[in-house]
Amino acid sequence: MSGRVAGKVAFVTGAGRGQGRSHAVRLAGEGADIIAVDICGPISANSQIEPSTPDDLAETADLIKNLDRRVVTAQVDVRDYDALKAALDGGVEQLGRLDIVVANAGIGNGGQTLDHTSEDDWDDMIGVNLSGVWKTVKAAVPHILSGGAGGSVILTSSVGGLKPYPNTGHYIAAKHGVIGLMRTFAVELGEHFIRVNAVCPTNVNTPMFMNEGTMKLFRPDLENPGPDDLAVAARFMHTLPIGWVEPIDISNAVLFLASDESRYITGLPVTVDAGSMLK
Repeated sequence: MSGRVAGKVAFVTGAGRGQGRSHAVRLAGEGADIIAVDICGPISANSQIEPSTPDDLAETADLIKNLDRRVVTAQVDVRDYDALKAALDGGVEQLGRLDIVVANAGIGNGGQTLDHTSEDDWDDMIGVNLSGVWKTVKAAVPHILSGGAGGSVILTSSVGGLKPYPNTGHYIAAKHGVIGLMRTFAVELGEHFIRVNAVCPTNVNTPMFMNEGTMKLFRPDLENPGPDDLAVAARFMHTLPIGWVEPIDISNAVLFLASDESRYITGLPVTVDAGSMLK
């Protein structure tokens, strides 16, 4: 099957690398034109994760162009509603419509218990992973409504949006909030045939997971843990014998939810979790 989203336009946040890039390229490969945004710079002063760069977003654009699809890019912080709206308005003006929204931009920081989490880490986490998702959809809804043909909105939550884990309470709170946003938007927008769902991944092989901070969080018993050490601990999260999934595994779920194959699916948290929710 090919062309599953042919003729449609998708708005993808956090598209510079990782899951966002994978989603944008997967949708383009099935016929969509893409509006791709990313902050392309640091978000949290306390993050141990190297930030995305303008070159990352340019590489995403090149991958989409190589699939013979149109792409509009912008460097935007999803916490800045006015800038986000301006970028999206400009993209829709160039590409003519909006059908699909993938509110994917997200961060990881901290690693403390909630009572020791700093206010800066909390504010950055909620600002990007929750408020940024709300602002993305808020900016997009008028464009989908103006098309009069409905649409599909996919929010990136997490298995951490469905159950708790220690030492990541601010992340858990934000991702639980995304599920609340998803369900509320689904109720409010359903009459316009706009479907709203969430993908809930387990660990994904991207820089947000594969970094020194995560490795030390999973393996505090080791002074300098590496990926192999991380895999040993991460496998215990799943019923399938793996430590993490690949970005394409999430992108395949995003594509399904964006396509007409899921035309009557809305308000659903879709887990891609190697059986993590069974634990």
